[in-house]
Amino acid sequence: MTIKFFRENISTMDPVILYKMLKIRTDVFVVEQNCPYPELDGRDLEPDSEQLWVTVDDEVAGTIRILHDSDAIRIGRVVVAAQHRGTGVARELFSYALNRCKQIDSESTIVLDAQAPLQGWYGSFGFAPVGEIFTEDGIPHITMKL
Repeated sequence: MTIKFFRENISTMDPVILYKMLKIRTDVFVVEQNCPYPELDGRDLEPDSEQLWVTVDDEVAGTIRILHDSDAIRIGRVVVAAQHRGTGVARELFSYALNRCKQIDSESTIVLDAQAPLQGWYGSFGFAPVGEIFTEDGIPHITMKL
């Protein structure tokens, strides 16, 4: 099994890779989780956003985006295709994203809005809940900060 990591701004991405990333996001967040919501929210187009993805044997297996809020670096759209879950790919991809965030600005706060059942998983990277659980698009979430 060959695992490779990539990052790029959406404006310079290969459209086939972008399509595969958006397909995974839609397959999981909209179809699998039965949650119709605006997956394409415009934030991917922000000039300082970054798309990160992992391939397994040259197949796009997962993706994450990094955004810049006014007060923090925001990790979002963390997703791995169903056939790659439980293999460690998600943990490796998320570690790659954290390292990238620290390269961008080692002093910035890193935040994310986790689906509530994944608090423990994000907690294993040092994230802690901030505030209360809230519902977004019918799914319980909680803001977490590193």
